[in-house]
Amino acid sequence: MATAAARSTPVKRRRTDDGKQIVLIDGLPDHISEICLSLVFRPSLLAAVCTRWRRLVYSPEFPPFSSLYALFVASSSDPAPGFRRVNSAIRLMCFDPVSSKWDPLPPPPPELPLNRIIYRHPSYISFNLPIQCVSASGKLVIIAGSNQELSPAISHPLIFDPISSAWTSGPPIGTPRRWCATGACGGVIYIASGMSSQFSSTVAKSIEKLDLTDHNRSNWEKLREMRDLRFSREAIDAVGWRRKLLMVNVKGDAVKEGAIYDVVNDDWEAMPEEMVAGWRGPVAAMEEETLYSVDEKKGTVRIYDADNREWREVAVVEGGEELLKGAQQITAVAGKLSIITVDGRIVMVDVMTEPAKIWTVEKPQGLEPVSVHVLPRMSRPDFS
Repeated sequence: MATAAARSTPVKRRRTDDGKQIVLIDGLPDHISEICLSLVFRPSLLAAVCTRWRRLVYSPEFPPFSSLYALFVASSSDPAPGFRRVNSAIRLMCFDPVSSKWDPLPPPPPELPLNRIIYRHPSYISFNLPIQCVSASGKLVIIAGSNQELSPAISHPLIFDPISSAWTSGPPIGTPRRWCATGACGGVIYIASGMSSQFSSTVAKSIEKLDLTDHNRSNWEKLREMRDLRFSREAIDAVGWRRKLLMVNVKGDAVKEGAIYDVVNDDWEAMPEEMVAGWRGPVAAMEEETLYSVDEKKGTVRIYDADNREWREVAVVEGGEELLKGAQQITAVAGKLSIITVDGRIVMVDVMTEPAKIWTVEKPQGLEPVSVHVLPRMSRPDFS
């Protein structure tokens, strides 16, 4: 990679406001300096040295580092008796690990119906409506939700590309739906089961996919039907793992049934009982290869041993399990788990250390996290 970069056309030297030329490293052309500095593992170290290097970290010439993205809604306590629940506007934000602060994503164009999606509805006193989004192929995709009439709010997926900091609308979903199973595997997003404006057995058994690696963004493709209607009861995550999609029919610590979709052979199979048994909370696959689960009641972290078909407990630092109780959603990238708990905490777990280190990420004041994702950092034209 370095050799190819070295042969590329040298970039222009950056200039200060008074017109004087500045360089990244004295005595080296900028394109060579960029290669050298890109080898530093922690961009925050570069950003702390000088303004020139800080600008480089956010420029297109520097390899994008990973950042935490979150979908938030305004915090709201239970309404007083006789008052209706007020819906909260959706906020999408990115946590910059260099500056340690949350930055809002640019708003989508007015024609993209993000404002149609609701999280709270006066008809549901103690239930929040699911907003389903996935990350795939380096992009954040909002794929399902409900509108004020309790019908599907999204007919086209809303796609955010962090590198360009731009929103686009994907091709129309064959059957828009809500309360469905959504997930990604190998850069392809899937939407399965659920319901449309009203329940339909045809929709409840259907599954569609969209390949985000196809730059022509062809239409959604219908796949082999599910074998039954068990997965239309609530919004669930379909976990991409070793070229398969794993899903269970209910969340939490309830008794479950599981199914596995083979993305290569377009076929369904039953999930082994040993795998279902460990699904006691949210589950995610690290790089789509290693499964991790967090027990919603106990806060226990487990890893799935596929060879022996068993879940093994992961040792965490003292007191860590208490922080993880009430886990609701999880993502797994680069050796770390990012977890949202029922009381609104964003908790990080480094499973590469022993025992696993745990810490929390301070959320923006007045906001409640709904889901978290890890994607490349946003482009920052204000630093270029």
